[in-house]
Amino acid sequence: MEPTPEQSPHHAYPDHWEADVVLRDGGTARIRPITTDDAERLVSFYEQVSDESKYYRFFAPYPRLSDRDVHRFTHHDYVDRVGLAVTIGGEFIGTVRYDRINDQGRPASAPADEAEVAFLVQDAHQGRGVASALLEHIAAVARERGIRRFAAEVLPANNKMIKVFRDGGYSQRRSFEDGSVHLTLDLEPTEKSLAVQRGREQRAEARSVQRLLAPGSVAVIGTGRTPGGVGRTVLRNLLAAGYTGRTYAVNRAFDEGLATLDGVPAHRSLGEIDEQVDLAVIAVPAHRVPEAVADCGEHGVQGLVVLSAGYAERGAEGRELQRELVRQARSYGMRIIGPNAFGIINTAETVRLNASLAPESPVRGRIGLFTQSGAIGIALLSGLHRRGAGLSSFISAGNRADVSGNDFLQYSFEDPDTDVALLYLESLGNPRKFTRLARRTAAVKPVVVVKGARHSGTNPPGHAVPVSRIPDATVSALMRQAGVIRVDTVTEMVDAGLLLAGQPLPAGPRVAILGNSESLGLLTYDACLAEGLRPRPPIDLTTAASPQDFRDALAEALADGTCDAVIVTAIPWVGENGEAETGDGQVLAAALHKAVAGGSAKPVAVVHVEIGGLAEALAAASSTAAPRPRTTAPRTTAPRTTAPDASTAPETSTDRAATTDRAGTTTPAASATPGAAAPAPGAGQPQPIAPGRPAAPTDPAVPGTATSETPAPETPPRPGRIPAYPAAERAVRALAEAVKYAQWRRQAAVPGKIPEFLDDTIDEPGAAALIEAQLATAPDPRGRPLTHDEARELLGRYGIDVRPTLPAPDPEAAVAAAARLGYPVALKTTAPHLRHRADLGGVRLDVADEEALRRAYGDLTDLLGKPAELLPVVQAMAPRGVDTVVRASIDAAAGAVLSFGLAGAPSELLGDTAHRLVPATDRDAAELIRSIRAAPVLFGWRGSAPVDTAALEELLLRLSRLVDDHPEVVSVALEPVVVAPQGLTVLGASVRLAPPPARSDLGPRRLPNY
Repeated sequence: MEPTPEQSPHHAYPDHWEADVVLRDGGTARIRPITTDDAERLVSFYEQVSDESKYYRFFAPYPRLSDRDVHRFTHHDYVDRVGLAVTIGGEFIGTVRYDRINDQGRPASAPADEAEVAFLVQDAHQGRGVASALLEHIAAVARERGIRRFAAEVLPANNKMIKVFRDGGYSQRRSFEDGSVHLTLDLEPTEKSLAVQRGREQRAEARSVQRLLAPGSVAVIGTGRTPGGVGRTVLRNLLAAGYTGRTYAVNRAFDEGLATLDGVPAHRSLGEIDEQVDLAVIAVPAHRVPEAVADCGEHGVQGLVVLSAGYAERGAEGRELQRELVRQARSYGMRIIGPNAFGIINTAETVRLNASLAPESPVRGRIGLFTQSGAIGIALLSGLHRRGAGLSSFISAGNRADVSGNDFLQYSFEDPDTDVALLYLESLGNPRKFTRLARRTAAVKPVVVVKGARHSGTNPPGHAVPVSRIPDATVSALMRQAGVIRVDTVTEMVDAGLLLAGQPLPAGPRVAILGNSESLGLLTYDACLAEGLRPRPPIDLTTAASPQDFRDALAEALADGTCDAVIVTAIPWVGENGEAETGDGQVLAAALHKAVAGGSAKPVAVVHVEIGGLAEALAAASSTAAPRPRTTAPRTTAPRTTAPDASTAPETSTDRAATTDRAGTTTPAASATPGAAAPAPGAGQPQPIAPGRPAAPTDPAVPGTATSETPAPETPPRPGRIPAYPAAERAVRALAEAVKYAQWRRQAAVPGKIPEFLDDTIDEPGAAALIEAQLATAPDPRGRPLTHDEARELLGRYGIDVRPTLPAPDPEAAVAAAARLGYPVALKTTAPHLRHRADLGGVRLDVADEEALRRAYGDLTDLLGKPAELLPVVQAMAPRGVDTVVRASIDAAAGAVLSFGLAGAPSELLGDTAHRLVPATDRDAAELIRSIRAAPVLFGWRGSAPVDTAALEELLLRLSRLVDDHPEVVSVALEPVVVAPQGLTVLGASVRLAPPPARSDLGPRRLPNY
């Protein structure tokens, strides 16, 4: 929305203040600056506010706004006077305004840093978190304009507004003056205000997904008049699943006399339905979707599942249509799954929703599944069904224009019916937020992720999100830091999900192996060693072993305190005639379940070879049903009016066709089969850590655990299904992932910290002044690299000493430099193509005297070129040690990343580099240097002296603080860092400064716009 000529040309309309937000009840609204065009909207809004709310706002009866009021409240300079409005359907539902004031409370201009603030929210929308969202956004605007404090006068009876200020988390002062409460808020974000903001974000976004998954009524817009087609298919699937709510078929082409279709009411438009519709499934051609969305918005629909294709997956024109679709839906307060979606499923007994193209719902279970691909969604539904696993919920988001994997994590975190969250992602729209949400969720339940499009460097068609420059290996390391179980294939995802959903987490890496095949036991043993587990020698029960022998051996292993998990291997029994007996799977499954029911809580997995019915029996002998019912979303009513009709012809996506699995088997959409599950023999047993249980009592200081703002999810009882695998490698890999995740959970229960001693040796203001001075000389928005001396000075402010180097443009200068530094010295080239290339002869070490230095200088120039080309320098020798590389860089999408590796081939050729997000704690620094494969070199490998890893950890922490305190430091490379048995030496450093990128994760809540 552009400003009118009446507005100040010096302060253009700040369109970056516009934002879509999710309110407390899960609906969306838009926050934007108020302009002179809003006079009629403001008057209409004020007329709908109660007299009581008006009195609280103006401290006196104020039935209507005068023309002067309207002019004052719609004309702003966007600096000293700012007004923001919350809109739904283009109409105001709430406003906020600040006016800059001086110490006497009179109108003022900068540099005055205080402003008076006042809110007004329409009564019908109070309690939805409108004022809280406005406070976040107006505070961010004020900080941007140099305002540091808000002052507010509130009547004592206005408890709601007092609570908004009190609960914001900002530091505040309160006094009672002249019959009103005077509040002063410091606007600098605090840990509390940020925690409050993120707690509200979590509840709102989780609620928005819950409204989609548990609607009280569903309308399928675009239902065909004849069998077949997308809309008619979804309607059939809703009915077949036994959906507990009300279902409607909508198609503008229906005959006026048609009352029902497939037994449900049939209507030509939503306006004909005399009840509230909570969810609309849109299956019409793309050019008809805006008409359908408008119809939904005008009749109070809460959310949309858009199956229609023809959007961003088809290029630039479709991408713009997709953006407009999102804008339109959000303007009515609706969230969207899709477009080009496959649909959603909720197996809760109180819902039984299958609003998807999957013909039959999966059985009820404890796994939540999110996918950005319909074809992958089909494959995952099929694979989980074949393995006997049930789902709690399923979302196939298609182009993921609105509801994303981040929203799914928000929902899964508090969903009591979900023990494990599985996500297939092809793009990360907000990596910072994903990492934060994943860490919190992983602290209470496993998060398993497959990331597609890892090496293409671009996003898949339809995914209009920023492309990160971070290599996939770095993304994987950062996910691991957040507790995410990152696997490479959907098969591995299913394997891990089955184990984590059905078994407790292992207490350690010790594995017992038992079975009736010595060879299969040895294969399992080798696989355990390859995955970093500690297997015990396999126990061979021989091919004559009976199910009772298996039961006894498993019970003994579970009771053995020297193992943390058990893998059972089984091959078919061989009869007297030499033929395999494959019909005893049910008997063996019953025996294994009896052993588990009477044993201690340790994970058990089965590796089997062609034992008929074993996997099915192991799955069917347990229950994956959620123990408590889900409640449907509260429903509201809205007036019904006539609206345009929806279209008839659905448009499908090629992504919904049958898919082919890795074995080459075609899997149709009908692969998921419903069925009931029996009670779990082992359910409810005591266990050390179950996948869905918190690792420790809730503590606001523990990353990812609940606070008073975010209650901890309820703890479900342990299911008792035993996962079965057709290959030892797959079972062991799933178990290894569970072991690493369990270790992360235990460590996350006691968070790391930043040592306080660093504060006494860090000059943050001095570093800030240096950075400001350097950037002032470089107006280029890309920034500038610092010289060696400039980098040394900046790093020195944070206690990072870089060994000085002196230029040596000729032999005489080299000799003078060596005399100044003291022998022995190193003679090095600094030409970019020779930097740190000792293998090319560009470095001469341990030069002991002047004669040796002149000789080395001559050899260097004879071999590599003239001094002007080589740019040689002289540097004092450092104590012998291990050469390492320490780096920090900022990615616009993921944030600041700290990296570590050994110098040379290990990191450059083999990619043996570890990564952690900034700010790093003492635990992060310790793990960073120990997580590379070459780490033994630092700890006395082959009898060498261990190096000073404590000094190395301190260096990592200091560098982390530097880039965290000063986002203008966009890259730092310390190379090499020679770590000796006592201390370390930084021999080379390069630093680049640039204007800091925007930090969306620190601003007020907002939905992304791609």
